[in-house]
Amino acid sequence: MGKDLEIENGEGVLKEAGWRHRRISNSLPEVFASVRVPGQGSFWKKLFAFAGPGLMVAVGYMDPGNWATDIAGGAQFGYTLLSVILISNIFAIFLQYLALKLGIVTGRDLAQACRDHYNKPVAIVLWVLCEVAIAACDLAEVIGSAIALNLLFGIPLAVGVVITVLDVLLILFFQYKGFRYIESIVASLILVILFCFGYEIIVSKPDVFPMLAGLLPSTQIVFNPDMLYIAIGILGATVMPHNLYLHSSIVQTRNYEKNEEGKKTAVKFATIDSTVSLLLAFFINAAILIVAAATFHKTGYHDVADITDAYQLLTPLLGAGLASTFFAIALLASGQNSTLTGTLAGQIVMEGFLNIRLKPWLRRLITRLIAVIPALIVTIVYGEKGTTNLLILSQVILSMQLSFAVVPLVMFTSDKRKMGNFVNKPYIKVIAWVISSIIICLNVYLLFETFKEWMGL
Repeated sequence: MGKDLEIENGEGVLKEAGWRHRRISNSLPEVFASVRVPGQGSFWKKLFAFAGPGLMVAVGYMDPGNWATDIAGGAQFGYTLLSVILISNIFAIFLQYLALKLGIVTGRDLAQACRDHYNKPVAIVLWVLCEVAIAACDLAEVIGSAIALNLLFGIPLAVGVVITVLDVLLILFFQYKGFRYIESIVASLILVILFCFGYEIIVSKPDVFPMLAGLLPSTQIVFNPDMLYIAIGILGATVMPHNLYLHSSIVQTRNYEKNEEGKKTAVKFATIDSTVSLLLAFFINAAILIVAAATFHKTGYHDVADITDAYQLLTPLLGAGLASTFFAIALLASGQNSTLTGTLAGQIVMEGFLNIRLKPWLRRLITRLIAVIPALIVTIVYGEKGTTNLLILSQVILSMQLSFAVVPLVMFTSDKRKMGNFVNKPYIKVIAWVISSIIICLNVYLLFETFKEWMGL
């Protein structure tokens, strides 16, 4: 990529071609290029060096905000909506590929890229929208963790919400020990979730052939209004905007050669890492729906859509003493995993858009309090019902913000001046805009239907 000499305030300023501003500081500077990648070695050795960021991104696709739609879909319609989870996952794999490519090739995360490309007022608006989305996502994670603590230990929801603040200290401690420690924690919690839902699937004894048939799209999804609404909910809430910012940053924790060959290798292995990790996320999302279908739909409990109701019914319906316990453990692991990545995304967005540095503990405390305070107020005033409504609201807010992350991402990766030889090929551009348009249209529809329902129209 070339560089241009432009004049600002009477002085010559070196600018990278395609960007408005001179290059700003590294994304997540405390861990930038901190993970060594071997120059020589086997395929597997290099893959292991690049493995990790994909798992951290995959967390956003299995967070507590997705559980309600998966449970409702399985309870009401059996295995039919498995195809929607599969399609959503394919969309996610593609968009995360664009995000990692942007970070590796340009050396900018998506927030920095927006700041560099747009004028200041536009960048500020995008920053505010993104902060609102991260707070909404954080809200879902805080509430999910609090519900899990309540189910497992009887801890009141309000107290559980306060306890979730402590993860700020945990992240701070492990990030200073090395980014690999955070990735290891995330990987361990994902394994816990996988184990728990592996157990749930075994004891729920799903019907194999109807389950496999559910992976094939059905026309009734489009023509059944109730089914379409939940399908859009699943698709609309799957691609999280903060994940695009997060992924474009954390791929830069790898210390790869910054020449064209080094970037090509980095894109290759980061794509494998991301794709495999998101397939794990697909299994977990699908497992939630499968368990709901095999347990609730099969026994006539079609109205189960609440996490607490699902927890209370699992053990008596399945006759397995650990079914409810493992369900709550998986929810707690999901919530805590999501808070780890959500607070990192908050740091990336603030530093990228505003180019200011706060002490990591202060930035994460601010991020957590933005989510904890409304969750705490609603929990105290309205109790469990209020937290459920707040969980739904958080997903609506995420849907509203998604287009403001996806559209710039597709634009930047399709720009030859910014990406050089790594620019999206014509067919990639077409696929990217088609996927983006589908997601945006469905999110707008979901938003419209949700507000219509709230207003009683």
